[in-house]
Parts: sequence; C-alpha cells; structure tokens
Amino acid sequence: MIVNHYDKKLKIFSGNANPLLAQSIARCLGENLGDATIGRFKDGEISVRIGETVRGTEVYIIQPTHAPTDTHLMELLLMIDAMKRASAKMVAAVIPYYGYARQDRKTQPRDCIGAKLVSNLITAAGADRVLTMDLHAGQIQGFFDIPVDNLKAMPIMAKYIENKNLGPTMVVSPDVGGVVRARELADRLDCQLAIVDKRRTQPNVSQVMNIIGTVENKTCILLDDMIDTGGTIVKAAEALLQHGATDVYACCSHPVFSDQAAQRLQDSPLKEVIVTDSIFLPEQKLIPKLTRLSVAPLFAEAISRIFEELPVSMLFD
Repeated sequence: MIVNHYDKKLKIFSGNANPLLAQSIARCLGENLGDATIGRFKDGEISVRIGETVRGTEVYIIQPTHAPTDTHLMELLLMIDAMKRASAKMVAAVIPYYGYARQDRKTQPRDCIGAKLVSNLITAAGADRVLTMDLHAGQIQGFFDIPVDNLKAMPIMAKYIENKNLGPTMVVSPDVGGVVRARELADRLDCQLAIVDKRRTQPNVSQVMNIIGTVENKTCILLDDMIDTGGTIVKAAEALLQHGATDVYACCSHPVFSDQAAQRLQDSPLKEVIVTDSIFLPEQKLIPKLTRLSVAPLFAEAISRIFEELPVSMLFD
C-alpha cells in the first residue's frame, strides 16, 4: 500500500485492452481498479463513463494499444479526455505496448509517421505523462512534449534465463537493428553476441542471409522487442540450428502474434518462447511453448515512484 506523504490521491483505471494486467498492477499497489464503463452506441461509436469522482486525483489509465489497435487507442483517448474534464489533477497514460511504433520514420516518399501522430493525439487528449515499455524505437520518446518513461523488460527476462542454467549461451539479434538491445542482454548474461544478417523485401516478409558469429554448440537466445507474424524468429532459429546451435530460445517483450504466428512458433524448432504479459493473449494463442513473465510489479513500482516523486531510474538497472 502506498504511503501518502503529500495528502495526494491515486486512482488506477483500465480500458478493455488488458484488464488482467491492470488488475495485477492495482493489486501490487494495494489499490482497486476505478469504476469505468466502456461501451458502444448502436452505430459503433465508443462511449466512456467514469463512475466515481476523480477531482484532484492522480489518475493512471492502463491501456496497451495492440490489435484492434484503433479501438484500444480510441478508448484511451476518450478516457484521458473524460478524466481531464472531470478535473483530475494529473492523467498518466500507461501504455505497456505502444501501437504504431514501427511507423517512426519515412522509409520512402509520402510515408506517414504514425508513431508521431499517435503521440500528438495522446497529448491533445490531455495526458500529462506517458509510461510505456520497450518502445520499438527509443526516439519515439522525443515525439512527446510531456514526460515519457520507457521501462525495460530486460531485467525480468535476464533473471528468468539465468535461473534456467542453460550452459554455454549466446544472445542473438534477429537483425542488425536490434544489436544494441541484444548486446545489453548479452552483458547481463555475461555471454557473447551473434547477429542474423537479414534482408526484408517487403513488410512482414524476411529472408535470412547469414549468421555473424560462431554459434556452434551454443544455446542461442533470440531477442526482439516484439514478435508479429513469427516469420523472422522462426527463420532465424532454423538458420542457427543449421549453423550448429544446440537449442534456440526466443525472447520478446510484446507478443503481437498476428494471424497464425502462435501456431507457427509452436511448430518451429524453438525450444521455448519467452514473452511478457504486456499484450492480452486469447486462449488459442497460449501455446505449450509459451512462457509469460508478468510486468505488473515493474509498472506498479514505476507508478508508485512517480506518485511519490521518487526517481524511476533505478528500475532500469
């Protein structure tokens, strides 16, 4: 239970995206979820009704924006607007998974930058702060003119892997863009780093070209920020085994699992797929190879520290 030193009030609310995670976060804080009803009008418009007073309180709205992304994003925006109009003192958007994050730059003429547009919408709705985790591109923090805390699931996953005692291990980045992330895990596990040199001909289609590093007789840990269709991870795992790896594990923060991704991962040579609960997964996607690590304590500690005006930096160690 948070000790209230400043006579402040804290309230936790959840949209429909991941209420189980929201309940876990609230439980870690010793709080109950606030009363909010999210429904739809006959024409499909989303309606939000807050069933209790929030005047003068610090409000934290927990709402990842995974598929259906537009629905979950609109719920978040309407909830922020409702809280501000009800005179909440501060409204923080807690977004464990930030949708549209892959659209963070122009890769060809006339591309949109969806990640920036979403940041504008969240700010315009009235959010005073954003709390998220493992953004696809760290520079998205700079798209906001309000404070952004980008938490890391890395310590949680590193601790889990350490406890498995896998023997000779190598962390593998599935592409060049993820090298910094993979190197951090390799440093935490005190092991070497390898890279999969990949060529992508179009979105969600990749072709493994080469393995940079010696993976023979090593247990390989493939690390990415998200798994969408699963194609990249599965092809990388197959290539690593062809190059002599003994076993291959996959780790990611956000299990997007589009289309038949879950079954593709289950049918793959991967030994285990380690993810967090940042995204709600329906029963049919909870495959036997899947291990979910809870990030509720991490977000609860971050919320507690923000509320108590304490440093959040220690959560990155």
